[in-house]
Amino acid sequence: MYSISSESPAHPDIVALIAALDSYQSALYPAESNHLLDLTQLPGHTLIMMVIRDRQLNAVGCGAVVLNSDGSGEMKRVYIDPTHRGQQLGEKLLAALEDEALSRGCHTLRLETGIEQHAAVRLYERSGYQLRAAFAPYEEDPLSLFMEKLLVADLRLAGL
Repeated sequence: MYSISSESPAHPDIVALIAALDSYQSALYPAESNHLLDLTQLPGHTLIMMVIRDRQLNAVGCGAVVLNSDGSGEMKRVYIDPTHRGQQLGEKLLAALEDEALSRGCHTLRLETGIEQHAAVRLYERSGYQLRAAFAPYEEDPLSLFMEKLLVADLRLAGL
């Protein structure tokens, strides 16, 4: 049994998960292709941070959405501990993040991921994200993939 809840990006459990993610990505890509945003430096109202905990309350996954003023958001820092993969925790985490983003007026989510993160790419594809061109502040990078998902099929319904 796992639970998903909102938590501060400064919580030691989340800091540890993000450190593991950074270590993993740093082994795959050169520094210029790693976009390691420090979520603790963002204003709280622009950030959705969630953690997955197991029965013993150990943090086994995390993910965030950085909300933009234009109604879009960027998925960041999605990570599931390797010993807990294969249980659809990634799908559940993305759904929770998307639901919270939508409740805060976000109509579109974007993300950047690396070409060597095959499981992550499959997760995003299964969850409805589609390839797109680089978006600000990123530039095209042969080691990056950029993806997007509309949370509201008709933006007129969102009052936009």
